[in-house]
Amino acid sequence: MSKNFNTAVVERRTYYGISKEAVVADDKLIEIIEHSVKHTPSAFNSQGARVVILLGEKHDRLWNITEDALRKVVPADQFASTEEKIISFRNGYGTILYFEDQSVIKGLQEQFALYKDNFPVWAQQSNGMLQFVIWTAIEAEGYGASLQHYAELIEADVRAEWNIPDNWKMIAQMPFGKPVNPPQEKVYQPLDSRVRIIQ
Repeated sequence: MSKNFNTAVVERRTYYGISKEAVVADDKLIEIIEHSVKHTPSAFNSQGARVVILLGEKHDRLWNITEDALRKVVPADQFASTEEKIISFRNGYGTILYFEDQSVIKGLQEQFALYKDNFPVWAQQSNGMLQFVIWTAIEAEGYGASLQHYAELIEADVRAEWNIPDNWKMIAQMPFGKPVNPPQEKVYQPLDSRVRIIQ
């Protein structure tokens, strides 16, 4: 990474204003994402997280699918702000889709029955770590991103469009691109209400 870890963590922010301009070569982008997938921890080293990288027309197609799905549930007189948001995502360079392989979870539940109720929770935690690692890593290279959650509306269409395995459950979508607007100001709550030190 081109920045030290603490700086990268601080500078990882939500960017809605993004463009289709490439910041790094696609080979480098894929290398960063594959490195993140390989080295992000998971419960029992289960490695159940899956990602799909959509670039170019495939990226645009995802947000067309999402817009069509939203038109079915958002009243027409209230759709303008929704459409504006989807356009901002489509204006980006690409989208990373996050999934969790349910067959991995099921296998662990069968193998370690005592913890069966925990494995779906641990899988979500690991997927969240992966999202953070990738988000931070691509931002360190100059991309801006945001995290979206339209899975319930688009998962079936995405599965059909790109032949996604039935056992992959969609978790989130991360549109990214070159930042064209700064992120919103972030307000931090006092740390003494969030961190307790016991010595």
